[in-house]
Amino acid sequence: MNENETRRTTVGIATAVLAVLAPFVLSEAASAQTESHGPVSSEWTTQPVARGVQVRTGTIRNAASVPTWTVTVQEPTTSRLTGAAAWAEVGPRSWVDETAARLKAVGFQPRTEAVRWPRYADTPHATMGLRVRVGSYADKAAAQAVATSLSAAGFHAVAEWTGYEPEQPADVENIHVAVIDPRKFSGTVAGTHDGNVAQRETTSSVAGKLGSLVGVNAGFFVTSNSDGVQGTQSGIAAYDGQLESMAVGSRAALIVEDGGRRFRVADLTSMVTARAGASRYAVEGINRVPGTVRDCGRPGLTPSSLPWQDVTCHTNDDLVQFTPAFGANLPTGAGTQVVLDATGRVVSTGARGGRVPAGDTVLQGIGTAADWLTAHATLGQRVPVTEVVRDTEGRRVRLGQGDSIVSAAPTLVEDGRPIIDAATEGTLDPKDLSFGYAWSNIRQPRTMAGIDARGRLLLVTVDGRLTGGSEGFTLQEGAEFMRSLGAVEALNLDGGGSTAMAVNGKLVNAPSDATGERAVGDTLQVLPQLRSPLQSRGCW
Repeated sequence: MNENETRRTTVGIATAVLAVLAPFVLSEAASAQTESHGPVSSEWTTQPVARGVQVRTGTIRNAASVPTWTVTVQEPTTSRLTGAAAWAEVGPRSWVDETAARLKAVGFQPRTEAVRWPRYADTPHATMGLRVRVGSYADKAAAQAVATSLSAAGFHAVAEWTGYEPEQPADVENIHVAVIDPRKFSGTVAGTHDGNVAQRETTSSVAGKLGSLVGVNAGFFVTSNSDGVQGTQSGIAAYDGQLESMAVGSRAALIVEDGGRRFRVADLTSMVTARAGASRYAVEGINRVPGTVRDCGRPGLTPSSLPWQDVTCHTNDDLVQFTPAFGANLPTGAGTQVVLDATGRVVSTGARGGRVPAGDTVLQGIGTAADWLTAHATLGQRVPVTEVVRDTEGRRVRLGQGDSIVSAAPTLVEDGRPIIDAATEGTLDPKDLSFGYAWSNIRQPRTMAGIDARGRLLLVTVDGRLTGGSEGFTLQEGAEFMRSLGAVEALNLDGGGSTAMAVNGKLVNAPSDATGERAVGDTLQVLPQLRSPLQSRGCW
């Protein structure tokens, strides 16, 4: 290493404070506890919410960590997935040396930093690359002024807070941990869309309406009309045993069985088939716009049939089912639509649009799928639709009353060990460092779920993107933290501005969006009621 290159030791917040966390976070004892291990201290309070339900609120501080603002010069590159121009935080030695020389030539003093791969299960374990930086500043305004000067000189420069990076220990983390013990808790744990999969609502609002003890945001969902119908899930989802969205590739999901008596985490796939006589056609979506697939992960898509986080893929040939839980106007456009009654018999055919009739389902087809519907789904014909959900070991997941599935990505803990399949589940690309770097490798607000060896459900939020405040977790730090709680299985749920936890209907964390708590697609709710009061609302 030369004098301009620094290589800092990766010190994640979770690994630095495991000894602090273990005695406090899952203790059944006192309501307020503090401990200090050198520069790292923690303060935890415990709130009994109901028998078998507790919420632990903690702040972890590292007095030795002093993050600053800096300016990063990014590498121009091309997205491997879309072919569009992009920018990468980390680049190869050749680009770094050339860029450093250019910076010096116009009067700046650059430094280079080596960046190592996190300990993912499916990516390299060596140096990822190098980044080029200029200066260290006490506030964002000073860093932004330098970034503006660099941009004027022909560089792509951004002001960044070093506290968001795993190479710099976080100075503050604000965490909420809900622990639900099914052996003691007599109520219900349920995934819910609050009666309509085609809407967005805040976690705390849903919690307040349902009288929830604890609620957290759950799966990834559509946030823009250009990507589909807002609020609909972009991964597998089921409520009260009804499949309401299909998997996009094999991605992590939390399975809640029998209203919360049992929990497990598994990577799930789904297959849905429509049949008319001897003819069959694959249904590739439930409750989404035909031809538009958020997060990709279905066969025949462009630009990829693999899962890609926050990417929308397309196809010209698509068969989509709409259930009674789709409470919005049906998509319109070219193609064919048929309405099926409760027995699967075709009761109407025609153009796409309208609403799902009460008690019926709708099939919409475009391209070859529309041709199949026209040829086979005639009035009076039975077109039964079958659904099969499987885990990666090929075992069928049978959904019944009181069962829920919420999903996101990636897996964090498996068999008690951090096992993060970030590349496989499409949250980053080892061959394209412009994709998913900040999403996966930089500290963000996170919502996570896990199960410990006693079968208890762990619901966790960590605040983030709060400069001078809580900074969040990387995926690796999230996995280490869940392991520190005793999780033997865990997954990453939706995070960022979606991260929210409500206790007794009141928001208890600090969301990162400037506008406040974000309206989300579905949530996980811990409810004092048994099953029957929920069914009429479609909240399972």
